[in-house]
Amino acid sequence: MEKAAANALPPLRFIAVLAVIAWTFFLYFHFSMLNSTVEVVASHSNDPAGDDGDVSADDPCRGRYIYMHDLPPRFNAHIIRDCRKINDHWGGMCEFVSNAGLGRPLADRTEGVITEAAGWYNTHQFALDAIFHNRMKRYECLTNHSAVAAAVFVPFYAGFDFVRFHWGYDNATRDAATVDLIEWLTSRPEWRRMGGRDHFLVAGRTGWDFMRSHNINPEWGTDLLGAPAGRNMSVLVMESTLLHRNDYPVPYPTYFHPKTDADVLRWQDRVRGAKRTWLMAFVGAPRPDVPMNIRVRDHVIAQCKATAACTLLGCARNLGSTQCHTPLNIMRLFQKTVFCLQPPGDSCTRRSVFDSMVAGCIPVFFHPGSAYKQYLWHLPEDHLKYSVYIPDADVRQHNVSIEEVLRAIPPATVEQMREEVIRLIPRVLYADPRAPKLETIKDAFDVAVEGVLDTVARIRNGEDVNTGGPVDEDPPFLFASTDSKFRPQEWKQRVYATPPVGAPKKKKNSSAK
Repeated sequence: MEKAAANALPPLRFIAVLAVIAWTFFLYFHFSMLNSTVEVVASHSNDPAGDDGDVSADDPCRGRYIYMHDLPPRFNAHIIRDCRKINDHWGGMCEFVSNAGLGRPLADRTEGVITEAAGWYNTHQFALDAIFHNRMKRYECLTNHSAVAAAVFVPFYAGFDFVRFHWGYDNATRDAATVDLIEWLTSRPEWRRMGGRDHFLVAGRTGWDFMRSHNINPEWGTDLLGAPAGRNMSVLVMESTLLHRNDYPVPYPTYFHPKTDADVLRWQDRVRGAKRTWLMAFVGAPRPDVPMNIRVRDHVIAQCKATAACTLLGCARNLGSTQCHTPLNIMRLFQKTVFCLQPPGDSCTRRSVFDSMVAGCIPVFFHPGSAYKQYLWHLPEDHLKYSVYIPDADVRQHNVSIEEVLRAIPPATVEQMREEVIRLIPRVLYADPRAPKLETIKDAFDVAVEGVLDTVARIRNGEDVNTGGPVDEDPPFLFASTDSKFRPQEWKQRVYATPPVGAPKKKKNSSAK
């Protein structure tokens, strides 16, 4: 028996050796294939870095890579998951966060207001947190390699968080998510690389809603922009506070969210050919709670009511009022109007500005903070190309007739201004975040991302970057479109010059009442 067992040992050793060799080859090929698979997946997910973290010079995403933090859902998804709990503060919020933040689809089968273009939704003006996040998920230069990212996106729903605890809560509760977020971010290696100066997030409300420490009302909003870490990040808001800070304004969401270039071009052709029967129009409600010395809206409404050349869509300031919250009513009026009056309301900016521009209506501003000092990424520096400015002080003190100012603009100039507005339509709307990227057209998201990347690049170069000049600095040629009694003395020439003596007078625009 012992001899037989001894004779069996050599074959067993041989088998063991073969097994070791077989497993060695198996593991070698297994990990080789796994490594190859990982490299392929990385290349298709726009992860450009090799072992040294360099980016190829011919990489189309060079300088455009963005790393998106994988935040715990308490910072975004869970905030909107509980939307029904705050319906008493924001009626129908659940409806507005559906469809990737676009809201309920609009149908218009009988009135012909929007039927010729797809992509219309009942989008809330403060829904950008979700829209931008969902769009960023499909950003063509998104990377999971933070070392090569030009910027870092933080998908925190700051605007929706504002709504959750604004009414009936103390400041500690209002700031709880912000404090939690900052603690999470500052513990990450991505933050420590630049102290958060390369980070950005979207807070889809006005900047004042996130600067409680600087507000007149000590219980209004959160203090996201007042926190030291919050001041390091670039924050995209609907309206900047213009205090040399880090809140960068981007357009309010509109009702139109095209999926393709064809959708955009088709809509531009439609508004270009629209028959505009009204000279001017206003959509909105009075603001009796605004101090009298700055209350220009009531005067604009009064002038609109006093002439047959103006149409008015009045609004009641309560949740049950639907007239000014019905997109078809609003877009129908804007498509029939040449000039849309845009006086300040609760703040300087208005969502109505962008709705009217999408309809091809030329905006008329009464305060430089309504657009000219705000949307520097999205609107032309030369405001005379697409808008009219009438100083609010002239209107309040009855020094100017809005109708006369608008009728004095030559028809040819009006056509040029309208064409510029139509050209700007893509830059002031957000494409459907669920669809592939528009092929040849840049929308508001694309422009905003370019602005962020440029800002971070300048910070890296050591520049002192902020959102704009002080509030008391007006853009050039501000008073060029009207004979204001309040404009500086050097502005003696009107941009819309009167015909020379002896020249035939131009007829008034006969296409508008």
